[in-house]
Amino acid sequence: VQLVESGGGSVQAGGSLKLSCAASRWPSRPYCMAWFRQGPGKEREGVALIDSAGTTTYADSVKGRFTTSRDNTKNTLWLQMNSPKPEDTAMYYCAAEPYSWYRSFKDEYTYWGRGTQVTVS
Repeated sequence: VQLVESGGGSVQAGGSLKLSCAASRWPSRPYCMAWFRQGPGKEREGVALIDSAGTTTYADSVKGRFTTSRDNTKNTLWLQMNSPKPEDTAMYYCAAEPYSWYRSFKDEYTYWGRGTQVTVS
């Protein structure tokens, strides 16, 4: 499974940005997918995840502002970023784990993309 993120760029605080993660194919079912980010001088942190049933979980820092969803027909995972803040500036990565009904941000993920940079000013 190859994951390729896109949609990053520069955005003003309070604006919006939509990231996408294109998968060469969906991981073997059941599967979970997640978004992580790593800001300058910071550790990687979980942002949003969607489990095999479609249930979503968000980090407290983005809850109410970010939304993740997936399009199974297009093998694409989305991250809609509304009202971004400067502290959201980071490299954003998508990750996927096959054969998994549920994952948390602390669990391991087998497949990772190379990331897309988001800069909020």
